[in-house]
Amino acid sequence: LIKLIDVSLSMDSLESYLSELPEEKLSEVRRVLYGVEKEQDSLEIPEDVKQLQEENDFEVKGFKVDCPKEQLRDPRIVRVGVIQNAVILPTTDPILDQYEAIEARIEIMIKAAASMGVNVLCLQEAWTCPFFFCTRERYPWSEFGEDAKTGRSTKFLSKLAKKYNMVIVSPILERDEAHGDTLHNTAVIIGNNGNYIGKHRKNHIPRVGDFNESTYYMEGEDGHPVFNTQFGKIGVNICYGRHHPLNWYMFGVNGAEIVFNPSATVGGLSEPLWGIEARNAAIANNYYAFAINRVGTEEFPNEFTSGNGKPAHKDFGHFYGSSYCACPDGSRTPGLSRVRDGLLVVEVDLNLRRQIKDKWCFAMTGRLPLYRDSFIAACQDDFQPQQIHDPSLSNNNNNNN
Repeated sequence: LIKLIDVSLSMDSLESYLSELPEEKLSEVRRVLYGVEKEQDSLEIPEDVKQLQEENDFEVKGFKVDCPKEQLRDPRIVRVGVIQNAVILPTTDPILDQYEAIEARIEIMIKAAASMGVNVLCLQEAWTCPFFFCTRERYPWSEFGEDAKTGRSTKFLSKLAKKYNMVIVSPILERDEAHGDTLHNTAVIIGNNGNYIGKHRKNHIPRVGDFNESTYYMEGEDGHPVFNTQFGKIGVNICYGRHHPLNWYMFGVNGAEIVFNPSATVGGLSEPLWGIEARNAAIANNYYAFAINRVGTEEFPNEFTSGNGKPAHKDFGHFYGSSYCACPDGSRTPGLSRVRDGLLVVEVDLNLRRQIKDKWCFAMTGRLPLYRDSFIAACQDDFQPQQIHDPSLSNNNNNNN
């Protein structure tokens, strides 16, 4: 097990392995894995950003997604950024010290994003704190909770959003004082004028492995809101929601052009799924999907178990980063590192969405009324699955699931 972990952590990224292939083979691998025969054009990284990343040890990658120019519509160019990062201080340090250390790190990386011309930026799930939900302990971890509109992280990011003319999506642990001091896993959307636009609460809460999140909060009830900003219509599918195709789907139904998936997930559980789910969503729902994951291994003071037969342990496992962008034409960018903090910037033209709609006709052939009726039926207490049995089989076999 230790050897496997060491090998996993030694792999910086899938791209680092692919780059060792001969170019003639790499071209075909890219076509199959990433939907492009050659890597997207790289964005120029300004000298001040190079200096920031060198002095502060984080990765910066930038790509431009191809989109044919149209005759009647002007391009709708948007630069989208995502940040992945590890926690800075040990989880045994005071809560405020932990938060302020992460805040200082994020401020530097947002400065780099601004120099890269980012219009819309999303941070990782619960960026203000370690991902402590595995512990099931209420204190001190619940003290990271804050008001979505007036909390410390919203005030901090509002200043930066206004300073850099940038829309910022801030996934936090929300404390709702107006409704019994309840906690929620929430994404706060801050406008490029520094204004609070709104929030969305996580729709699907995991109950698998060490993801003991329902100890702290339950599912959100605010549907699938899409936030109409100066730089496009934004949806936020928080973490575990990426395993639910209908969750992705409803953001598309509500008109999202860009959907972020801020996450915190570990290699032993989900890494084989990681490169598939956001890309499937982008294709099926005709938007740009950004998958964002934190990095590092976070150790907690007390051992915990999760009812899955594993011995008591103090860490969640390795958060494998690998943040990337998937596009409506089925292509995707290379990912960030599996082991380092990073900023990914992708320049997109939102006009690509209509071009792909016209090509594949998914919306025209979707047949929503057919599924509406089927879902209504499936929600009834007397629902019977629509199955047609082979009459030549025995009654016993007919009763098998």
